[in-house]
Amino acid sequence: MERFESITTRALQACLLLMAFAAPISIAATQTAWAFALLFWIIRTVAVRPRIRPAAFDLAVLAFIALSLISSVFSYEPRVSLGKMAAVSLVTIVYLFAGNIQDRRMFGRVIVLLLVGCFAACIFAFLTFAVGKNLKVLRLAEDSPLRMAGIEENDTILKAGGRQVASPEQLAAVIAETPGQAVPIDGYRHELLYTSNIVFPLSDVSSLGIVDWSRGRDTRASGFYGQYVTFAEVLQLITSLALGLLLLADGSIFRGKRLLLLIAVTTFAAALFLTITRASWLAFLASAGVMLLIAARPRTLLILAACAVPLIIGGLIYLQQKRQVNFFDSADDSTAWRLTIWHEALNVIVSSPRHLAVGIGMDSVKTHWQDWQMFDNGRRPLGHMHSTPLQFAFERGIPALAAWIVWMFIYLKLLWSHIRRKDLPWPGRGVVLGALGGTVGFLTSGLVHYNWGDSEVVMVFYIIMGISLAVMRRSQTAEALC
Repeated sequence: MERFESITTRALQACLLLMAFAAPISIAATQTAWAFALLFWIIRTVAVRPRIRPAAFDLAVLAFIALSLISSVFSYEPRVSLGKMAAVSLVTIVYLFAGNIQDRRMFGRVIVLLLVGCFAACIFAFLTFAVGKNLKVLRLAEDSPLRMAGIEENDTILKAGGRQVASPEQLAAVIAETPGQAVPIDGYRHELLYTSNIVFPLSDVSSLGIVDWSRGRDTRASGFYGQYVTFAEVLQLITSLALGLLLLADGSIFRGKRLLLLIAVTTFAAALFLTITRASWLAFLASAGVMLLIAARPRTLLILAACAVPLIIGGLIYLQQKRQVNFFDSADDSTAWRLTIWHEALNVIVSSPRHLAVGIGMDSVKTHWQDWQMFDNGRRPLGHMHSTPLQFAFERGIPALAAWIVWMFIYLKLLWSHIRRKDLPWPGRGVVLGALGGTVGFLTSGLVHYNWGDSEVVMVFYIIMGISLAVMRRSQTAEALC
């Protein structure tokens, strides 16, 4: 039995290490590792049968899961909502990490692999920005068929016929494959993603009327995900973790682990900057502000504040150049869209006792939005509510929202109580500090993003939550991780 337990433990820990490395890179690899880790965990639990003593944190998690399940049963689309319970079950990641990081070596490896995976994603984003991607049209002939199709100078052509294009030759090749038929062209212009259909006889590449072009560099950094908001949210969480470790590490800033952490924080922050995602920028500012107030000396705070001013000004200028919007811009279409759907969602919630109690069910809005004339009666893109608390209330009801708030409150309270413990050494205390800052940032951006509905992001959040719980649960035992 001991040998069996040892084998399953090692297999489970190998899966956790793969999850930590893959989380900033690939959702497929992360979820595959999670599935195998869960399998080994269940096998070992059945064989060993450990005692389970639920704490307040665990009860809050169970209440949130149970209320989500009840909401799914009473959903307008029960089959769809029950299918979304698979995403809810990702919370098991917390317990996989919290229960199976049992020594310093495993603890250190998980942290290092998570940071290394994020570093690799950032390097990929930098290389993509340096080399460029897709086809940016700088000048078009007056009689260019692209101009006639609605493509303007300085637009970036992302795809043609569903395929990525990076040169006029590639674009011409796609069009030539379907002579006389409409070819959909996906383009990017500032914040606008559009599709134009083009039909014309193509003799050679010159007939496109592209006078000058380059590789595109105006799309926002998205790492390996292909989605900039997802990448920005993950970067906020991992950058906060690295900053927490840096702030509480001993020694000179330019030596050993502190130098490596400084390089990591700088790299992650630069990649976050290139995502040009306002909510995630603000989230990291909130996260860093909380951590600095806790860990930094007054003199250090003044120096950092002085350094932050030009960076913030530069960020606002870069935002204006790349997205043609201000940081807080009531004229921005994405802001107007949020205000519209927030108002509509609140009206739906209060329109029925059923909605208040169990919501409408996860993802049922996609087929029932017309029942409530949502999304400006279909004139705006269909989607989610762009706010985590509002999404929970809308889809799962007020009790589920309350359970989630209690869960987050207990977690933050646990983190705060352990940060105040001076006897908790580094790196454990640094992880707890980074988790606190990252959670503050995550909840901040969640006010205007439904970041809890993004599996890539929530998996990273759960991994960090599990690591921090492992530190806190073993902080008073002989098995302390630090």
